[in-house]
Amino acid sequence: MAAKPGIPKGTRDFSPVEMAKRNYIFNTIRDVYHLYGFQQIETPSMEMLSTLMGKYGEEGDKLLFKIQNSGDYFSGITDEELLSRNAAKLASKFCEKGLRYDLTVPFARYVVMHRDEITFPFKRYQIQPVWRADRPQKGRYREFYQCDADVVGSDSLLNEVELMQIVDTVFTRFGIRVCIKINNRKILTGIAEIIGEADKIVDITVAIDKLDKIGLDNVNKELAEKGISEEAIAKLQPIILLSGTNAEKLATLKTVLSDSETGLKGVEESEFILDTLQTMGLKNEIELDLTLARGLNYYTGAIFEVKALDVQIGSITGGGRYDNLTGVFGMAGVSGVGISFGADRIFDVLNQLELYPKEAVNGTQLLFINFGEKEAAFAMGILSKARAAGIRAEIFPDAAKMKKQMSYANVKNIPFVAIVGENEMNEGKAMLKNMESGEQQLVTAEELIGALTK
Repeated sequence: MAAKPGIPKGTRDFSPVEMAKRNYIFNTIRDVYHLYGFQQIETPSMEMLSTLMGKYGEEGDKLLFKIQNSGDYFSGITDEELLSRNAAKLASKFCEKGLRYDLTVPFARYVVMHRDEITFPFKRYQIQPVWRADRPQKGRYREFYQCDADVVGSDSLLNEVELMQIVDTVFTRFGIRVCIKINNRKILTGIAEIIGEADKIVDITVAIDKLDKIGLDNVNKELAEKGISEEAIAKLQPIILLSGTNAEKLATLKTVLSDSETGLKGVEESEFILDTLQTMGLKNEIELDLTLARGLNYYTGAIFEVKALDVQIGSITGGGRYDNLTGVFGMAGVSGVGISFGADRIFDVLNQLELYPKEAVNGTQLLFINFGEKEAAFAMGILSKARAAGIRAEIFPDAAKMKKQMSYANVKNIPFVAIVGENEMNEGKAMLKNMESGEQQLVTAEELIGALTK
C-alpha cells in the first residue's frame, strides 16, 4: 500500500478560496505601495550562503535552510571531518546556497549588483516567500510570504513617516485595528551606555525583545546569563517599563539619556517621526515602546512593529532603518529603511475576524448549464460576450443531470446560473437564475451582462 503523502511541518496547502483571500491581501498591499511610488522587483528563492550568513545574528544564522550541493559533495572532505559529526562544519562544506531568510538582505545584494541601473533614492517593493528553519507553532511557519517596501539612498526621516502612513492605510483598508509600535536602536544603544554595558548592546536588545513572550523575570535571567551585572540590570528596569504618553516618555528619555549623544539622537529622530505623524491623522494608535528591540542586528535607527488589537498573535508587520547593510557587500554609505507585512499572519487575523469582503473571495459569477451539444454551442456565444464584458463565467463541461450542475454552482458559491434549453434558444435568450433569491428572468445577452455588471 502506498504511503500517505504529506507536506513538511510549518508549510501549508492553500485551496482556491484561500488563494482568493491571499490575493486580496497581496493586491491591497500592492495597491498601497503603488500609491506611494514604490516599484516591484523579484530576487531568486536561493542565495549564496556567503550572502546570507552573518546578517541576522547568531540566532538567525541557525534558522537558515541550507541547500545541499549537487554532485559529489563528499569530495574534498576527509574521513576525519566526516567522523567528527560536526554538523555546522560539515554543512559549510556540503552547502554553498541557502533559501532566503528574509527579503531585505537579498535586496541589499540586489542594490549592490545593480547600482549602475538604479536611480536613488530607490523605492522598491517585493512580495515573495521566505523560509526559516524554525519550530512551527501558531502563527509561525517555516515557509511564509513577506511583502516588503524599502527606500535606499536617502537619510530623510520623511521615509519613516511615509512607511508608517502605508502601514496605517493598509490595515485601515483591511479593517484590522492595530497598534503601531516604534522605537529607535540609538535609544537602546544610549541605554546600554548609561547602564555601563555599551559592549553588550546586542545581548541586551535580543533579551528585551522577548519581553512579551517570556516575561520580565526571564528577560532579567537571560541578561544575567549574558554576563550583564546586577547593577546594570537594576538600572534597566525603570527604563524598559517606562509608561505614559509618547510625549511623556520622550521627555523622560531626554533626562535619562542626557549623557549619551547617541541616545539623544535617537530621541530626536523618534520625536520628529511621532510629531509629524500626529499631523497626518492616522486611523490607528502609534506608541513609543522601549521594549521593542527587533533582534536583527542590521537595524541602526528607527524600528517598527505592528500588533493586532483584537487577535492574540505575534507581530504582523515590522521593519526599521539600516544604515550599514550594503556596506557588507562592498558598497558603503547607502542608508535604507523598510517595512515587511507578514502576509500569512494577516491571513490568519482576517480569517479569525471574518473581515474578507464578499467580492474578494467569490470566484465565478455565472455558470451556464450544459444540456447538450447544440445548447452548449448556443450558450458559448453568450458566454464569450459575458467574459468580454469582464464577467467571470464558465460552462459546465459535461451534459450531466441538472441536479449535479446546480449542486456544482452551490458548492462553488456561484451567484448566478444561466439556463439555455430549446425554448430559450428559439427566442435567442437565456434564463438567468439568481441562486440566492431563486428569482428567474428571460434575458438577452445584453440584458444578462447588464444584470451582472450593475
